[in-house]
Formats: sequence, C-alpha cells, structure tokens
Amino acid sequence: MGIAVQFQGISKRFPGARALENVTFDVAEGSCHALCGENGAGKSTLGKILAGIHAPDEGRIVLFGKPVTFRGPEDALAAGVGMVHQELSFCDNLSVAENLCLGSLPATRGLLSRAAMRARAETMLAAIDARLDVRRRVGELTTGQQQMLQIASAVGTGARVIVFDEPTSSLSQHEAEKLYELIARLRAKGVTSIYVSHRMEEIFRLCDAVTVLRDGAHVATRPAGELTQPALVQMMIGRPLEEYFPSHVKARAGEELLRVEHLSSPGKFEDISFTLRAGEVVGVAGLVGAGRSEMAQAIFGLDPDATGRVFVAGKPIRLDGPRGAMRAGVGLVPEDRKRQGLVLVMTALSNITLPILGAMLSKWSFIRRRSERALVGTYFTRLSVRAPSVDAVAAGLSGGNQQKLVLAKWLAARCRVLMLDEPTRGVDVGAKAEIHALIDELASRGSAILLISSELPEVLNLSTRIIVLRQGQIAGELPRGAATQESLMRLMAGVAAGLP
Repeated sequence: MGIAVQFQGISKRFPGARALENVTFDVAEGSCHALCGENGAGKSTLGKILAGIHAPDEGRIVLFGKPVTFRGPEDALAAGVGMVHQELSFCDNLSVAENLCLGSLPATRGLLSRAAMRARAETMLAAIDARLDVRRRVGELTTGQQQMLQIASAVGTGARVIVFDEPTSSLSQHEAEKLYELIARLRAKGVTSIYVSHRMEEIFRLCDAVTVLRDGAHVATRPAGELTQPALVQMMIGRPLEEYFPSHVKARAGEELLRVEHLSSPGKFEDISFTLRAGEVVGVAGLVGAGRSEMAQAIFGLDPDATGRVFVAGKPIRLDGPRGAMRAGVGLVPEDRKRQGLVLVMTALSNITLPILGAMLSKWSFIRRRSERALVGTYFTRLSVRAPSVDAVAAGLSGGNQQKLVLAKWLAARCRVLMLDEPTRGVDVGAKAEIHALIDELASRGSAILLISSELPEVLNLSTRIIVLRQGQIAGELPRGAATQESLMRLMAGVAAGLP
C-alpha cells in the first residue's frame, strides 16, 4: 500500500492565534485515517489546507508522490481532493439540484439543461443512498439533510482523497450507518478518507490509523488497533478523562416548570403533549425529520403556524414570538449555532449579553459596561471558554467554544427552562464532558432541561426519562431504567415489539 498524502512540516498562523506548527505525518492510500484532537487543535485547518481553502505558511503537501500547491479548492478538486465540511455552506435560495451542480452546470447550446441537471443530481444522491427531492429549495431542508448533500457533493466529484470533517455531527443514527457503509465502499474502490471526528465509536469502527493533534502540534500517529478509548482521549486532552455519571437522576423531580398541550404545526409535528419538572433532564430522541427541532422552535415561539398551548410554571405563554418565552425564563440552544445561535460578526461579550442588555445590564438606556464585562468574565471562567479575550469575534472561535458562547448566553439570562438542541454537536471529548457536567449541575440546581440529541449514548446517560418522536408524533416515552439503545431505536423506527 502506497502513501496517498504526506504532510511535511505544515505550519499555519492566523491573526492572534497559531493554528498549526510543524505538523508531519503520512496517510496510507486506500485507508480511513482519523484526525483527532480537542476543538482548536488544528484538525479542520489541516483539512482545509489539503482541500485548497487555506495555504500553509510553511511546509508542503505531497499527493501520491508529487508535491502540490493549491491556489484554491478548484485546484484541489482537479487534483482529486474533496472535502465534506463540518459547517454547512449552501445557497439556501437554490434547489438541491442547482447546489449540487453549481460548479459545472450542464448546458445545451449555451442554455442550462434543467433535465440533465436534475438527472446528475439524482445520480449523485443515489451514490450515497440519499432520498431527496432535487427540486426542493435547500433552505427548506433539515441540517441533517443538508449534511447528506455535502457528502453527495464531495463523493460525486470522483475525488481520490476525501476529507470528512465531523460528517455525522448532524446525522441521525440511521443516516450515520449509511455513511459508514459508504466509506467502506469508497475504501474498496481505493479512495482515501481522512476522517475528523470526536466520536470514539466511529473512530475505532472505521479507521485504520489515528493522528492526534493538540494545540496545533502533532502528538502521535498510531494504528487504531494499538489504541484504547481511554488512551486516545488522554492523548487528545493531555489528561485522563473519568467516566461521568450524572447526580441529578438520584434526586426527586420538583414542581412542574413546562407543560405542552396538543402542540401541532402542519407538516412538521402533530398533537405533542408532555410535561417537564424542575430537576429533570427529559431526552428527546428520533430520526432526522421526526420533528424534534421543529417542536422546540415552536415552544420558543419561532413557528407562526404552531397551535396548542404552552405553560411555564403554570402560566400560559403566547406562541407568536420568542419574547414571551424569554420573559417566562425559557431559553433555546439551537441545532445550528452559526445561523441561529450567534451573531458571528459580534464579539463573544456582545453575543453573551445580547438577550439581557435591557433587563439586567442597562440603566437609563445606558449599558453598564463594567458590570457587563464582569458577568461575561464569570461565564468565560465557568465554561472554560478558550478565546484570546471576551472581545474576540465569535466567527474566529472554534466550534466548541462557539457552542459554549450560546450556552453562556442563556445561563446569563438565568433561564429555568432550557431547551438544548444537539448541545455537543461538533465539540471534542473534553468540551463534551464539560457540557454534560454543566447540564447535570443545572438540573441539580432545579432547572428543567429538554435535551434533543442524535447521540443515543448521550440521551441515555443524561436523561431522567426519554420521549421518542417518529414522523412528527410521540411514539412513546421510556423511564431511564427501561431505556436502551435497542428500545429507543425500535420506537424511532416504528418497531414496537419487545419494548418494556
């Protein structure tokens, strides 16, 4: 087996930060090679350098034995390198077919051939076993469906090397299984995969070798068969990570803080009813498209078509906008932090205090800047946010630190009911453990948490009880003691036999 990619002394610096420093390792041809490390370790930057998005400040890349220099992603694609990005980037106003064919639109006599475009898009989707209407506008798709589009786009170019940057972060378990099968087929064809992931089970299931980066430096490259999960985690974060068991599950639930009655929205979900008490973490499981995110958005007042009733601490709130939910002490950490959770061009400080400027941090219409900075500093310390300062622009932070900003925003607002939609999506094992501990701490202090997650181990470990949605309806509810991955998957898939 030859060498597909050689990274030789790769260094990259951005203003105020060192992303990579003298990174050197090889990737075997036809292998699946894991790239691991905490958020901010330099994994995505290295992948983007290989894909032609960034140019290295020092060092070089050797591709199939030949040194290469890419002036942009089009050069990388021409050389056979594709990338599936962690953060989605599509033209939301264009159709699925238009997005998939945007770089090379089929034309006849200078005119766009829509039939050929749709046929090509359907072929690209069929290659990864994704069923989507190619005429639909991309902005109407769920995050998971958009992620499948990215995978179809990268595979459809016929690349010989594909960088997968957190490809399952937005996918359901069912969609993730399809991706695993796809990577196996690509490997059989001799395609090399560089797989960036924080999910230990994926790494050990898919990958032949593992490279660990820490703070932009190369720590080690080892065969996956020589590593254990604890050893890999210790290499990534520089310390052992203890197994975490939540303490809130031992306490008795308190007063009812949230009650949802017959919540419906045409085409999204129907007749959703449940309660949430102080000190509870209620998990919400379901396949992508089951209506989990849409339900949370409706409770928060973001769905103008939603009907039904929502009560917070016994008092009804209106569903015509988020202002009423926020006043009642309800917060929402959305699935897509970049588009829905943050104002990326603003600083970390401004993002955290945005919901509370008028209520808590202003006097006579003037912002109390000293109090604002002190409050933000408290949450920076509490959540271990890694940033040059509170004045750092949100867009420049790693995914995990951006997620901590979204959490800090609602903690600063002192929400008693917190809805968390994929709270650990795309964050490393160290940050994930910190977020899990924070969820447990909040529940132990009497907050009510609604936890939406596609990671079944996360839902099973943290939840007091679990609600399963299927095709927009509640398929069942399981107490912690009766919930297993198998029982949840049966409910999610509509196979009820053998359930407790």
